[in-house]
Amino acid sequence: MKVIIIDDEPLARSIVKEYLRNYSDIQILAECNDGFEGIKAINQYEPDLIFLDIQMPKINGFEMLELIEEPPVVIFTTAFDEYAIKAFESNAVDYLLKPFSKERFDKAIQKYIQQQKTTSAKTEAVLESAALSPVQQNRVVVKDGSKIKIIPVSQMQYLEAADDYVKIFTAEGSFLKKKTMSYFEQSLQPFHFVRVHRSYIVNTQLITRIDAYEKDSHLLLLNTGAKLPVSKAGYTRLKEVLGI
Repeated sequence: MKVIIIDDEPLARSIVKEYLRNYSDIQILAECNDGFEGIKAINQYEPDLIFLDIQMPKINGFEMLELIEEPPVVIFTTAFDEYAIKAFESNAVDYLLKPFSKERFDKAIQKYIQQQKTTSAKTEAVLESAALSPVQQNRVVVKDGSKIKIIPVSQMQYLEAADDYVKIFTAEGSFLKKKTMSYFEQSLQPFHFVRVHRSYIVNTQLITRIDAYEKDSHLLLLNTGAKLPVSKAGYTRLKEVLGI
C-alpha cells in the first residue's frame, strides 16, 4: 500500500511515520510540507492513501484536494473545527484529531482497509460539506496552467457554466474550476451572488442596469461592461435580493 504524508508540522509527520512502522505492507513514498508539494507528489506517485492536515500555509487541505482530478483516499490529521469533524463523520471518511494516540491511529487504518472501495467517493462528499464552512467561503483556488491561483471571492465578477467546469471571471481574466453551478450557488453568499440564469451567477455589487429583453427575460449590465442574460426565475431571485 502506497502512502503520502502531507503536513506542515515536522513533528506531526514524524508521529505518523512512527505509527506506520508496525505496518510492513505500507510504503511511505513521500513527505510533503504544504499543499503545493502534496499535489506534485500525488500526481507523481498516485498513492493509495494520504494522511492530510487541513490547516496549512498557502492552500489548505480541502483546497489541495479540489485541485486533484481524482482525489485519493484520505485520513485527515487535523486540529480543525467541529464543523469539519461533523462532515467527516457523516461521510464516513476518518479523521485523527491532534494529538492522537497509537490506538486511535490503528483504528483509522483498520477503518480504511475495511472501507477503501467506497472511501474515494466519500472524499468528494466531504469537500461538498466543507464548502459550506465559513473558512471555505472567502476564496477559490484554481489551476492556471502549471500554476495555482487563489481568487478572493470579492474579486469574482460572474460565473459561467462550461460543461463539467465553471468559468470564473475576474479583472485578471477567466479561470476554470471543476465544480458545478449548484456547488457555487450553495457555497457563495446568497446576497452577494445570485444565479440569474441556468448558466450564470453574478456578483450583485457590480450590477449597473437591468433591461427588458425578450419575452419573460432580461439583460443584465455590469460595471465591467459584461452583459448577461437573466431568466424569468433569475429575475425573480434578483428582485428579491436587490429589493426592487
